[in-house]
Amino acid sequence: MKAALSTAMLLFLLLPVLYCAGLRWNPTPSVPKGIYRIAAGVPTRGDLVAFCLEGEWVVLARERGYLGPGNCSSGLRPLLKRLAGLPGDALTVTAEEISIVPPAGQVHRWQAPVRRSDAQGRPLPESALRSGVIPAGMGMALAGHAGSFDSRFFGLIPLASMVRVEPVFTFKIRRTS
Repeated sequence: MKAALSTAMLLFLLLPVLYCAGLRWNPTPSVPKGIYRIAAGVPTRGDLVAFCLEGEWVVLARERGYLGPGNCSSGLRPLLKRLAGLPGDALTVTAEEISIVPPAGQVHRWQAPVRRSDAQGRPLPESALRSGVIPAGMGMALAGHAGSFDSRFFGLIPLASMVRVEPVFTFKIRRTS
């Protein structure tokens, strides 16, 4: 009992130190679960990024429990996604999918299906995205997980609000049924 209490106290005291050191825990399936660290440098296409949700989507995320408590100004946890779209990329939005095609000469292409309901079957609002060219200062963040709450729904994100993150330790949880 005493050892368990000592371990719990040590972890409680270490958490703020680890947080200040730039370490973050990701409990969601959008990217592999695990520990990530904030990394130096400007995010580029394909990088993992962390950012805070803003606007009316904060209310939906809070009400439906998409994000737990965290250090964002909304009181919610930051999202971790992959930076898929950058300024100048052509964005095509249809009822079935969203495609991102970089400027001519590049062969990188992202496609993401559009869902009409969340994992609990609740209807999702119409996507905030529209076809066109991603404007200066904005980016699109997606996750490989089909059920991810990402730019397919809440739209483009200011690049200035994103920070690069790198995995430190990740793992997959196997489901048993």
